[in-house]
Amino acid sequence: MSRVAAAQFAAGTEVTVNLAACLRAIDAAAEANAELVVLPEFCHHLSWYADREHARRAACRIGDEFLTAVAERAARHNLYVKIGVGLARDDGRTTATSLLYGPDGALLGESDKQVLMGAENDYFDPGDTDSPVIDTPIGRLGMYACMEGVINEVTRSLAVRGAQILLNSLNSFAVDEASLHVPVRAAENKVWVVASNKVGPLLPEELVPEIAARLGVPPDRLHGAGESQIVAPDGTVVAIAPPTGEAIVVADIDVARADDKIRPDGTDLLAARRPEIYHPLAEPSARTAPPGAPSVTAAVVAADVALVRAAAGSGAALIVLPELADIPLGDLVDALADSTAHAVVSVRDGAANHGLLVNAGGVVGRQPQLHPTRRHPWLTELGDGLLVFELPWGRVAIVVGDDAIFPETFRLAAVADADVVAVTHTPSEPWELRLGLAERSAENRLNIVAAGYDADGEFRGACYALSPDFTLWTAWRGPFTGVISHPVVSATVAGSVSLSATVRPAQAVNRNVSKGTNLVDGRPLRPLAIATSGTEVIR
Repeated sequence: MSRVAAAQFAAGTEVTVNLAACLRAIDAAAEANAELVVLPEFCHHLSWYADREHARRAACRIGDEFLTAVAERAARHNLYVKIGVGLARDDGRTTATSLLYGPDGALLGESDKQVLMGAENDYFDPGDTDSPVIDTPIGRLGMYACMEGVINEVTRSLAVRGAQILLNSLNSFAVDEASLHVPVRAAENKVWVVASNKVGPLLPEELVPEIAARLGVPPDRLHGAGESQIVAPDGTVVAIAPPTGEAIVVADIDVARADDKIRPDGTDLLAARRPEIYHPLAEPSARTAPPGAPSVTAAVVAADVALVRAAAGSGAALIVLPELADIPLGDLVDALADSTAHAVVSVRDGAANHGLLVNAGGVVGRQPQLHPTRRHPWLTELGDGLLVFELPWGRVAIVVGDDAIFPETFRLAAVADADVVAVTHTPSEPWELRLGLAERSAENRLNIVAAGYDADGEFRGACYALSPDFTLWTAWRGPFTGVISHPVVSATVAGSVSLSATVRPAQAVNRNVSKGTNLVDGRPLRPLAIATSGTEVIR
């Protein structure tokens, strides 16, 4: 067992005050007998500058007074310290950098942030190398920062290269960091995550009222959202700080749990990846397809022809059924008669599992499952790519079976300009619905409609709809809630066999989470080069 800690505090423009907060957090972690502590991002200075030159003047230098004090405090307490700062590089670059100091005060690793958020693009240079995995006596550590965790590539690369504990420093007002983006990175990779966020104003305090009024948000929504946390490899949050106030949370973790990548059916979560089909992800791309319809009705139904007929009759444009639903294809086609609805279901076709797109005229699309699974020993014929089907109201991709647990599958759909993804699957672990599909919608700007029977035979269906209220940089229809990208979720309840909800194909066009930061087109290509290279998974 190792004891780890996540600290949260405010940081302003006074460097001495900020350093005192850092040292106070390190002392508190030591007092709690932690072996490692993660500090927030931009501990040295508020991430708000007049210009790029100002950011460089305020940045730390390796070996300067600020970082030397942090290193010395790590050595005094014999613990690992991960901190995020702006760093002035000798080559002229200014980077947003994670630093790891060891129990002897030595600098063990550096990780320049590869995905910058909003105005950070005006002040800093993005990292040009992938984050290292650092082997230590307490485990293999990987570092990332804030926006790098709002999409999946950096953390996926770290996990594929053997990281057991991911250390995340944040500087975020977004409440869905703690509720979604942080815990999902643990669950989808089966690793530990220790995440530290800011509290207090993220802008100069004297400017907060004016900027809040201009944006039309309450002033406290421009504060760090706190909720620093420690997350287990199944996505369970084992310790969490409050949303406000300086705090530290501590947990004893069994690091070896992060070496077990086996799902309930015996499938290895990482070894089942198929890098040979992920090559489109490593290529630059930009959305070129026109937007779909502003809204359509989607439905999820259990394996019952009468439910399909009722959904089609009530005006559903898309109806999704569970994986391998026991409905004859002819009966499904008949149930769609006199409607323009399309239904999605999966069928076994010899040694393949095919997702079918069906309308009143018959089968109009076919998507083979892409990834192997021990749940289906007969599944030996796999597809070699993800298809997108043009419908009158938008572009639809089909995700079949256990393809739903791989973030790469949905990234392929986003790169191919899908608007809606129909998921016909069998959810086996709690995180898949609670975190997984919600994140696939959020990080790719995809509407998702999913149906399946879970491990207990309970029908589980949900629609993850893109909201037009997207970040602070769009005009909100309702009050700003602090959500950065979480979809609107409608889900079945115990005992229900159907659900309908509105999805918004047109919203898939807007992928700009902030100025200069695009969720899909801005994905980092350095970790993707590893993810698509076929690199052997490290244990």
